[in-house]
Amino acid sequence: MAEKSIAIIGASSRRDRFANKAVRAYAEAGYTVYAVHPKEDRVEGLPVYRSVADIPGPVAIANLYVAPAVGIDMLEGFKAKGIKAVYANPGAASPELLDKGRALGLEMRPRCSILAIGRTPSEFPDE
Repeated sequence: MAEKSIAIIGASSRRDRFANKAVRAYAEAGYTVYAVHPKEDRVEGLPVYRSVADIPGPVAIANLYVAPAVGIDMLEGFKAKGIKAVYANPGAASPELLDKGRALGLEMRPRCSILAIGRTPSEFPDE
């Protein structure tokens, strides 16, 4: 099931945040969702991990909802975890992030991850 697993980096308990909408979208699409945030405890009923390294078992995809400088610092950890693809959502991508990810052999996907699975953020209410 690792190929249908995703770590949402910057996951939020606030339902108006795109990172929260991504948690809901991927869960509804049948993915195993791992919420990652240094300060949250639970997001949409899921336990929250402080880092990708803390997630037990393999993860196929990382989904960035953090500033590019923060994401850049995480890329080597993604590779070490065995993550193959990284979504850099709007606001999370930069040329430096994309270049470093590609240099590490990661498949960089600079686009909205919710749209990528055929859903739209507006399908997930803020309340």
